[in-house]
Amino acid sequence: MTDRYCVLGNPVAHSRSPAIHAMFAAQCRQDLSYEALLAPLDGFADTLRCFVAGGGKGANVTVPFKEEAFRLCSSVSDRAAQAGAVNTLTFTGAEVRGDNTDGAGLVRDIESNLSFALAGRRILLLGAGGAARGVIAPLLAAHPADLFVANRTAARAAELVRLFGGTAVVDGGDFAKIAGRSFDLVVNATSASLAGQALPLPDGAFAEGALAYDMMYGKGETPFLALARSQGAARLADGLGMLVEQAAEAFFVWRGVHPASGPVLAALRAQLAA
Repeated sequence: MTDRYCVLGNPVAHSRSPAIHAMFAAQCRQDLSYEALLAPLDGFADTLRCFVAGGGKGANVTVPFKEEAFRLCSSVSDRAAQAGAVNTLTFTGAEVRGDNTDGAGLVRDIESNLSFALAGRRILLLGAGGAARGVIAPLLAAHPADLFVANRTAARAAELVRLFGGTAVVDGGDFAKIAGRSFDLVVNATSASLAGQALPLPDGAFAEGALAYDMMYGKGETPFLALARSQGAARLADGLGMLVEQAAEAFFVWRGVHPASGPVLAALRAQLAA
């Protein structure tokens, strides 16, 4: 029988994950199907249970359910435990195993696809939700000079500093606290671009040669990348590469084989440009 997988989110119609996993499956000769499922904001658990009852083998989780998914797991990987958020679920009997491939996908895209070494860099991470939680530990494992978490609500940023700030490398606060500081890498982990909203990023946040990275993606520049361009960022990157790389890692978790991400990323770029 064909194994069933899905991505659960709200919204989810825009997701490229079904196309990505179809290409991975064809490349690796794996018999699986993959669909996008819209979960009501108050009905994630019920939607997940119905999918598992229908024979689902695994699921990806996207905004805004990554932290809720973590709470529903019967066991989690070390990287999911660090993040307190889950984007990859595996179902075996009654067990729901949670993992988080976001950070691995982000670091692989930045360092391998974009050739931007993270060691010794000053990093600004915008947002303090599940997307941000999932990438902090992998970013810190790359040995940056420091990492600042900025969020509209300073208390949520402070919570991440408390969780991950075992050294003086991690700091955080609201957007006003960024004033007077500059960074080599600015990562947007908020959903602002998805909602078409701008962020209150003060001038001067981008150091010379800085990379602006938006976890969101779409046709043309996201609002965050447009803002970054106007404020002098030297390089701009959307989250399509991260999406493909985290999907490749999730595919490996499920199927035990790691697909080649380059051809899939190139195919998606061509589709977006068409």
